Amino acid sequence: MEEQWARAHGPAQWWRYGPPWWQRPDGAEPPAGRRPWRSTVLLTAFVLVGSNFAAHGQPGRVPLDTYARVLLLVASGLLLWRHRHPVSVVFGTAAATLVYLGAGYPYGPVFLTVAVSCVTAVVAGHRRAAWTSVGLLWAGHALIALWLYRRLPPPGDTGGSIGQEIVIATWVLAIGALSELARVRREQWMRERADRAQAARRRADEERLRIARELHDVLAHSISVINVQAGMGLALLDSDPEQARAALTTIKSASKEALGEVRQVLDTLRAPGAAPRAPAPGLDRLPELLEQAAGAGLAVEVEGAAPRLAPGADLAAFRIVQEALTNVVRHSGSRHARVRFDHEAGSLRLRVDDDGPATGADAGGSGNGLAGMRERAAALGGTIEAGPRPDGGFRVLAVLPLHAETEEGDR
Repeated sequence: MEEQWARAHGPAQWWRYGPPWWQRPDGAEPPAGRRPWRSTVLLTAFVLVGSNFAAHGQPGRVPLDTYARVLLLVASGLLLWRHRHPVSVVFGTAAATLVYLGAGYPYGPVFLTVAVSCVTAVVAGHRRAAWTSVGLLWAGHALIALWLYRRLPPPGDTGGSIGQEIVIATWVLAIGALSELARVRREQWMRERADRAQAARRRADEERLRIARELHDVLAHSISVINVQAGMGLALLDSDPEQARAALTTIKSASKEALGEVRQVLDTLRAPGAAPRAPAPGLDRLPELLEQAAGAGLAVEVEGAAPRLAPGADLAAFRIVQEALTNVVRHSGSRHARVRFDHEAGSLRLRVDDDGPATGADAGGSGNGLAGMRERAAALGGTIEAGPRPDGGFRVLAVLPLHAETEEGDR
């Protein structure tokens, strides 16, 4: 879904939905071979170069030597595994930093490795491990600065003060607060990503249902007409060739119209968002529908005038009449149907009746016609009632708002 959305709307803004790797629910690192090499190399270079500069301003500390640089490389290199093993990395960087400080080497950007590992661990959900490691680092530094400095290098070190440790503790709390802020922001990004993916899936489901309804309504009606006319043509082929020819002509016309409408539906799939080549059918095509029904042997009487409707309601009304007449052809023993239009209180009452009885015949339909009619009406805020009448016939009653509009009608 994310890829489909990106193709349709462009790449997602990382500042709104988060970096790509933060969409993983467990904060795990990408597959093997895709560790954060670039950021780790840049950070390592910054720590090494920055420590050299920091050493020039701290002549009282132990000069950087090979052992010191190894410790700096260890503390920085551990960050390669910060996504895969955040707990081990946060404790490892804290331990390497504490050993570095205990050896009397200059203060400097080595603390940045602890900050990065702490933020990563908190974001990944290991808050207790992150806070514990940073707390132990601060406690170890306080122990060295206030007590053990006499026994550790450099010689003659005067140690620190309570005030300095309070300042360091403030920085530790600031790093922890930054980590918690990053965690909260990540969770917010995750929710937004999930909501966007769910909305994309919902739109896709709605589109599939819309296309399924269109194809069902087009094919069910046309194939029913073709089925009836083909049976009639076979029966009259020898006894009445002219009538059989008329049936074949009706089959040709119905199949051509069905192909055109199916092609129109499929065009919307090939070029989403493009304007349709032909307008969506509406009640203005009711005479064509009645002519097709007559070709299938069904006489239809229309009572009342078809109103002017918004495109979405017009399409829904046409499809409801089409599906109702198709069901009469396929399932009713009556060869006569009535379509009635009534207007009241800003709504259209569309009624289709036949006198029955039901034949139980099946012309290959899917049985989804009534469900499709209800979905169309519900999308417009209307209702559908369908069922047998007491006298043995069948009635479909649709109530649609006169000025309803939906996205479906704009396609």
